[in-house]
Amino acid sequence: MTTSMKRAWTEYVQPILRRPPELQVAALCYREIASGEKQVLLVTSRGTGRWIVPKGWPMDGKKAAEAALQEAWEEAGVADCAAIEGHVGSYAYDKHLDDGYDAPVEVEVFKVRVKQLADIYPEHDERTRRWVSPADAAEMVQEPGLKAILLEM
Repeated sequence: MTTSMKRAWTEYVQPILRRPPELQVAALCYREIASGEKQVLLVTSRGTGRWIVPKGWPMDGKKAAEAALQEAWEEAGVADCAAIEGHVGSYAYDKHLDDGYDAPVEVEVFKVRVKQLADIYPEHDERTRRWVSPADAAEMVQEPGLKAILLEM
């Protein structure tokens, strides 16, 4: 593909064909440590291994916050005694699809206070999880909107 064709595709055709953003829900899991400071829980994505917060698609029969908590269990082992503390914002990113295209996604983020993590959970052998300060987490994630939410913790 020539440079001018690629530019036409990227600047004119793709925006016309672009769908409205899909919705995902995310759990911003945190705990307070002895000094009163907060730590947030990040996990690696399965595809690229980049650091993210647990997130996924809405689920039939569950409110958005409940679906976020379910994702926190499946991806990070957050036990069901966690407390949902409310909606803390949203951010956008482009999800890379298997067919090679990117789809716009809007992620609604819910703050979850973690009381306990399980050692065995559905995706324990597919992801790594790490407790870090909100500032460190903001440095580790790629999405600018998520960085901003983390820095407001």
